[in-house]
Amino acid sequence: MRDFNAIESAVIDRFGGEAELVQHLTKPKTARAIKKIPDNRWLSEASKAVMQAGFNWKVVEKKWPRIEEIFHDFDLHFCSFLPDEGLEDVMKQEGMIRHWAKTKAIRDNATFFLELSRAHGGLGSYFAGWDSDNYADNLQYLRKGGARLGGRTAQVFLRRMGVDTLIFSNDMVVALVREGVVQKTPSSKKDWAALKEAVATWQQQSGRSLNEISQILAYSVG
Repeated sequence: MRDFNAIESAVIDRFGGEAELVQHLTKPKTARAIKKIPDNRWLSEASKAVMQAGFNWKVVEKKWPRIEEIFHDFDLHFCSFLPDEGLEDVMKQEGMIRHWAKTKAIRDNATFFLELSRAHGGLGSYFAGWDSDNYADNLQYLRKGGARLGGRTAQVFLRRMGVDTLIFSNDMVVALVREGVVQKTPSSKKDWAALKEAVATWQQQSGRSLNEISQILAYSVG
């Protein structure tokens, strides 16, 4: 595994300078900013990420304002108490994406998020309190407690909300394999332990966030 400065230097050269690279990197929001995000925005973005998985992202994006209306601006209480019959009615409304499992996931995630919000004084407080050292455990908790929030879906959702996160894009995984960290997308405890050690080392060397490390690794490939 190389020093992160060596990886980053090659990417800076590719972009033609550090300033040019910075323009292509997204940084996480501060804990203070994350804490202020209303609960319904977390459910909306999680639901959008779920809907976009395997679908045309632009189509979902275009339909989203109407879907926001259908689900009452993704109010957690409204969404969590929708019965099956209510979800069936929702799917009949004009502008709705008619996918039962993904529509049901909106209700299931509303229930999960409502419990988290009550326990932590708001979803913003919950996510603001995440420790990046426990990244794997945090993702696993979302996958187990939520609906269809496994794999890259949760990573995309978190990145959009400003939470510091890795995204295991194809290029990012290729970079991890190239550096000898893992042999494939992390899945086993051994993989996650190796990843945690590598990322902690790279963060210490570079002072970079998970967001930036993830993106720079991906840019080092394609």
